[in-house]
Amino acid sequence: MKYVAVLFLLISSLGFSQSSDEVAVKFTIDRFFSAFHAQDSVEIKKTVSNHVIMQTITADKAGKSMVKTEDFSKFLKNIVAIPKEKKFEEKLLSYHIQVDGNLASVWTPYQFWFGDIYSHCGANSFQLFKENNAWKIIYIIDTRRKEGCQ
Repeated sequence: MKYVAVLFLLISSLGFSQSSDEVAVKFTIDRFFSAFHAQDSVEIKKTVSNHVIMQTITADKAGKSMVKTEDFSKFLKNIVAIPKEKKFEEKLLSYHIQVDGNLASVWTPYQFWFGDIYSHCGANSFQLFKENNAWKIIYIIDTRRKEGCQ
């Protein structure tokens, strides 16, 4: 009976460890978007790796799908340059988080709004790495579309 109790505690603690990592990963994503909405490039940088890769799946003028790599520093400059009176919000609709050791993957469907005007929707996919006990975003890719949104 003693061994069953120890085994139960061990399994429970392993499950809790996974759960605490999931909470920490979600916190990193939430912190990224809080800083994004506040147009705070310094705070955004705290959530990402120094070598973060940012891409989007889009279509060219002929409608052919393509992957476009975006310069992260240009992304930050563009966010900061939005006039403060122009409110924008990327509303995350859900989080699908998977963690394995020091690697995490997060899928977040979203809707993007400028003030009260709907702009587009899509999904974000984040890859995170646990670096010095802190989760850092190392890769972001998203889709963007005007139709077929939730």
